[in-house]
Amino acid sequence: MIIPNLRQLYCPVQPTVKRAGEKVVYAEFLPDPRLQPFIHCYWELKTLHPLAAPFCYKVVADGCIDIFFELDNSQNNFIMGFCKKHMEFTLDNTFHYIGIRFLPSVFPRLFKISAVELSNRTENLSDVVPSLSRYISSRFSPRCEKPIKSLLDDYFLPIIMKVDLLTDHRFDNAVNIILNQSDAVAIESDLDTGLSPRQLRRVFQFYIGDTAKTFSKVVRFQKVLSSMSIQRLSHSKACYEAGYYDQAHFIKDFKTLYGVTPTQAVDR
Repeated sequence: MIIPNLRQLYCPVQPTVKRAGEKVVYAEFLPDPRLQPFIHCYWELKTLHPLAAPFCYKVVADGCIDIFFELDNSQNNFIMGFCKKHMEFTLDNTFHYIGIRFLPSVFPRLFKISAVELSNRTENLSDVVPSLSRYISSRFSPRCEKPIKSLLDDYFLPIIMKVDLLTDHRFDNAVNIILNQSDAVAIESDLDTGLSPRQLRRVFQFYIGDTAKTFSKVVRFQKVLSSMSIQRLSHSKACYEAGYYDQAHFIKDFKTLYGVTPTQAVDR
């Protein structure tokens, strides 16, 4: 059984691509309904026309693990773990990327791989889940006969049906508390679910990829992104609406996780 209502409690967002005008598009697609409690979305990032220069793509911290590959070079496929700050990728002037975004804690449940081994970096998928890497290499190309969504559903549905997804219920309770909390979580008092501090750190590193405190910070940031318009973020009272005690702390966290200050995000 997966964390109850995980999808209802947490909806990670990535900023839309604006700087390239109408030449670059980003879209998200829902997987099969049976996969939606586990996979947040499949996504696509592609150029519609060649760009004048390489493209810098920014990924904000979202607490998730992503698999991605370029459609016309699918033998090179990658996995990006939990990141405690924004990441930037320099892409060519033409590209067509496909991705799979797992909800927090799902990837380690499915593949029994510690999330902390992937944190804050990108690895070759062939070194992590060779069978999935081979599937992507053999089935995906610009000439795919089946829709991309169907090919991905075909791979993940049998895995969901046969894998034991159970974890320590005390970890599940701690995650639920973080996802339900609107303000900062006090780790020692709010997460008193029966796990010692050492156990709490160990299970969060395995299933999330970092500490409960860091995960809580990312969740809080993501709730700000999903609940406020980008214009509202630069308002002087936005920090208090987001549950921060002062504007300096809000701006510092936002810049670390997003890559720019709230005011700069509005202007982009």
